[in-house]
Amino acid sequence: MAKNRSGYEVLDPAQERRGSSSLVPVRENKGTVVPYARKEHLPALTPGALGDLEAYIRAANAAPMLSAEEEQELARKLRDKGDLDAAQKLTFSHLRLVISVARGYLGYGLPHADLIQEGNIGLMKAIKHFDPEKGVRLTTYAATWIKAEIQEYIIRNYRMVKLATTKNQRKLFFNLRQMREDEKSLSSTEAGRIAEALEVKPEEVLDMEMRLSGADTPLDSPSENEDEERFSPIDWLTREEDTPTSVLQEKARERLSREGLTRAMASLDERSREVIFARYLNEDGEGNLAPKTLQELARRFGVSIERVRQIEKKAIQKMHEVLAGDEDIIEGS
Repeated sequence: MAKNRSGYEVLDPAQERRGSSSLVPVRENKGTVVPYARKEHLPALTPGALGDLEAYIRAANAAPMLSAEEEQELARKLRDKGDLDAAQKLTFSHLRLVISVARGYLGYGLPHADLIQEGNIGLMKAIKHFDPEKGVRLTTYAATWIKAEIQEYIIRNYRMVKLATTKNQRKLFFNLRQMREDEKSLSSTEAGRIAEALEVKPEEVLDMEMRLSGADTPLDSPSENEDEERFSPIDWLTREEDTPTSVLQEKARERLSREGLTRAMASLDERSREVIFARYLNEDGEGNLAPKTLQELARRFGVSIERVRQIEKKAIQKMHEVLAGDEDIIEGS
């Protein structure tokens, strides 16, 4: 097996024809990892590709470091010719940087391997946009991209509900814990100090503190004791009346009620209709029910109160007769 100019061992044509698969560290001496044997297009190296995270870290740390001249030459090949081998070498030589940056975010409770994989995405984006003519080393340039990708991943997965959506909230999310003097609630003075240092408003500091101090609550948390009746948050969000069938039935009942009422009112003579409307359907200027009294109607029609009561009674009886065929409406009344 021969080595190329960059120190990578390559497979001979016979081995390539046999279909040698993904990256495997090639060992010269026991316990020593040398640059990887590769085919024409190497697959991505991920924490799971070598079996476990420790093996991945050892392999990444064994990858050769590039000089400034080598780095610029590879970057130009990628930029000018789209050379994937050049991109691969740039990536492998900076995997240790991703591991180092990812280690600084272990305090958020997410797996180290996941943080590394997200950081690798940031590294590849940085390599894609890297300009060797700017006079900046790739390590310096890529660090910002790696951090941004890892931070975005943490924010997406830290809680079910996203805690930080604006630029100021992101600054507070990643800095508030370190800048606090103790674990007690922030005072207005301390919130002002942090706000001034991060160039945000004190109200935003206190708001982020409240977000971080909370915790996700499962809507359907299981009961600790099966024999004991216990409510979970979802119990307060649903009722039997809110099932699809019940809702449709209620809507149908309301529709039939409106249609039936219109039909029943149309069966009355004009004076009886006015009495029923005034007694049961009259509304004030704000839309609230404001039924007329028997005395008011008696004065309006120029009859006695007893006569108005008789008109009302007969009108209601007639309406019931009209609606007698609709059992839903009769049962709901």
